[in-house]
Amino acid sequence: MVAKNAGMPATPADLINVDEVLSKYYDLIPNPENPAERVSFGTSGHRGTSLNGSFNEAHIVSITQAIAEERKKSGVTGPLYLGRDTHALSLPAWKSAIEVLVANGVRVRIDSRDDYTPTPVVSQAILTHNRAEDGSQRFEGEDLADGIVVTPSHNPPSNGGFKYDPPTGGPAPSELTNAIAKRANELLPNFKQIKRVPFEEAIKSELIERFDFRQHYVDDLENVIDFDSIRNAGVRLGIDPLGGASVNYWPAIAEKYGINLEVINPTVDPQWGFMTIDHDGKIRMDPSSQYAMKGLVDRLNQGAWSKYDLVGGADPDADRHGIVCPDWGVMNPNHYIAVVVEYLFSGHRPNWPAHTGIGKTLVSSSLIDRVAASINAKLVEVPVGFKWFVDPLFTGEVAFGGEESSGMTFLRKGGRVWTTDKDGLIPDLLAAEITAVTGKNPAQLHQEQVKRFGESWYKRVDTPTDLQTKARLAAVDPQLVTAKTLAGEEITNVMITAPGNNAKIGGIKVTTKDNWFAARPSGTENIIKVYAESFVSEEALDQAIEDAQDVVAKATQA
Repeated sequence: MVAKNAGMPATPADLINVDEVLSKYYDLIPNPENPAERVSFGTSGHRGTSLNGSFNEAHIVSITQAIAEERKKSGVTGPLYLGRDTHALSLPAWKSAIEVLVANGVRVRIDSRDDYTPTPVVSQAILTHNRAEDGSQRFEGEDLADGIVVTPSHNPPSNGGFKYDPPTGGPAPSELTNAIAKRANELLPNFKQIKRVPFEEAIKSELIERFDFRQHYVDDLENVIDFDSIRNAGVRLGIDPLGGASVNYWPAIAEKYGINLEVINPTVDPQWGFMTIDHDGKIRMDPSSQYAMKGLVDRLNQGAWSKYDLVGGADPDADRHGIVCPDWGVMNPNHYIAVVVEYLFSGHRPNWPAHTGIGKTLVSSSLIDRVAASINAKLVEVPVGFKWFVDPLFTGEVAFGGEESSGMTFLRKGGRVWTTDKDGLIPDLLAAEITAVTGKNPAQLHQEQVKRFGESWYKRVDTPTDLQTKARLAAVDPQLVTAKTLAGEEITNVMITAPGNNAKIGGIKVTTKDNWFAARPSGTENIIKVYAESFVSEEALDQAIEDAQDVVAKATQA
């Protein structure tokens, strides 16, 4: 259900009290007996807010100590690359982490410019450090690096987040995050006993190493993006970093590669008062949301389009992208992924590994499946979570990994891994490359795909639930699905594992010829997420969602 104020400018009542958020980070002590106040890693680390005891100093100190112990146990002896975004809670959590890491004798690499550091930039730094002389990636041996990014991604201004990247450079696998969370929760009741070095002393320690994240990343981008084509075609690219960590990267990219790129809004504001309200009535910096991006789209439609051929966006830690095209608006991430894979896998990356595939999460659009089949590209469908793309990217099983929530990465032009975490900068730049090479923007290319593969309607619905129902859905038996049809079509498949790697979905997916739905419990909230798509009609999509909710209710009843 869309909130009444969705797409409206934020009002003073929507803004956080930054001082309150910061003071409660230190003053509020979480209750370890309350599950909502314990450390919990979702698909992208531990997230919460200082206002309700779910993201406070105690959590960060405990998690960091658990990470220090885990990396020692695993023999990780190299530097830890530490990044942060522009959320109010990111700086104090970054400082807390440094205090604990230095006390544990960990070498910490922080930004030499005292700047924000996007998620993909940390991933790229880790992977570059861990690269062997022959260009392959090292996972064992001395001086392996890992990293931490302090970010809740696109979530509201009151939120904080903390995620660990092992030497693979991407999201940590479940067994590792489970071990870190378990140890952190053991430490949580007595977090004040964890050894720390006061920040003013720690930051001067010889263990703190200054590293130019920005130059390291920007200089390497030419190995991923065809800047010559963008420059020669004169594509005019506007970028809205949405007050995030990429804000100072875009001017450096424009200068380095001589492309026509302009930052539309360079403002950094921990309240994000310049945003329009997202679908649920909250300020959320999601560059793929038509509601969060409405203010930008309105400005473009009121005359600013005369300056740009297309516009890209990025969220606070720059692991998500958004593509805005004239006469179209914000593209659905599923539609952009379908355009991207057809472009990349149709001869524009000739040095990629032979027979490499397209990686997609199983809740992404089936339009991607149809495009893949049309170009004879292998499709690798995995559960939700970018961690599932890490190994396939290393092995070359996939050259691209993308998810419906506007996260993607792809290989370097030479076929080696670029990042193993989502990179929100390269999709925006690739949109300019696609426009330069094809003469058409991504929205126009999507319209051509619709003519060939059919129009589809896609929706995600979140339904409140309880812990017991979430647990039953996560372990659902497919035999409990007794329905024979979905939106009037015969059900052809009921899945609890992903076809690309046979890993558990943690829920269920039901398909027909032209409809499907997937249902899974949220890892961090008491909600069930239902995703659905129909190639029949919008009415069929609504029926598929209604049928899905009935299937889930019957399959999870006690």
